[in-house]
Amino acid sequence: MRVVRVFAGEDVRYGLADASTITLISDEPFAAWETDDVISMVGARLMPPAMPTKIVCVGVNYKTHASEMGHELPEEPLIFLKPPTSMNAPCGDIHLPVGAGRVDYEGELAVVMGRRAHRVSPEDALTFVLGYTCANDVTARDIQKRDGQWTRAKGFDGFCPLGPWVETDVDPSDLLLETFVNGECVQSARTSDMIFDVPTLVSFISHVMTLLPGDIVLTGTPSGIGELHSGDVVEVRIEGIGGLTSRVV
Repeated sequence: MRVVRVFAGEDVRYGLADASTITLISDEPFAAWETDDVISMVGARLMPPAMPTKIVCVGVNYKTHASEMGHELPEEPLIFLKPPTSMNAPCGDIHLPVGAGRVDYEGELAVVMGRRAHRVSPEDALTFVLGYTCANDVTARDIQKRDGQWTRAKGFDGFCPLGPWVETDVDPSDLLLETFVNGECVQSARTSDMIFDVPTLVSFISHVMTLLPGDIVLTGTPSGIGELHSGDVVEVRIEGIGGLTSRVV
């Protein structure tokens, strides 16, 4: 099942998508809902597919990326937050902030929570997940280095493109993740290269903060990060989910 958020008339509605249509639903996918009108996928204006209270991100979670950055493998997940206002819609523009210096792409698998998760075990963690989507953890690299912490560098408006939808029927353990800039593949890895897998991450985070329906966990980026320039088109593709495209302005 593919869950989308889409403009329908003057409202933003949740819906269930297939290749050509979107069936609108009466409530959030985390609640009891009924089907409603059917609209065409062609020309539909998709929004970020969830409305989280928080976006919890994981740093240095691919072995190849740790090597690329010169880091030792972490003994436990390194987590940080991006604000919900950093979300960006599929096909949205990534605005380069004035004076930010180098701004990088970071293609990632995103987990969308479907149930309240508080101190859950790794064995049960996936039962609290609604599904998965594509993400780009856009980062102002010079600011990150200057600040010595990551909130400002990763928290600019529009620095978290998400979408195009939440895919509920996919196994996150070994998916191909690729990032393309202007059609050139710049990142390619499998999620099996993660240091901490999805159940471990959800469990770990839930022992720090309660995860609520719609909350998002970004699971880290593989090697191959690089700089974005005005005019670039960046796409994150994940096997079994789809592609998320953004334009840099």
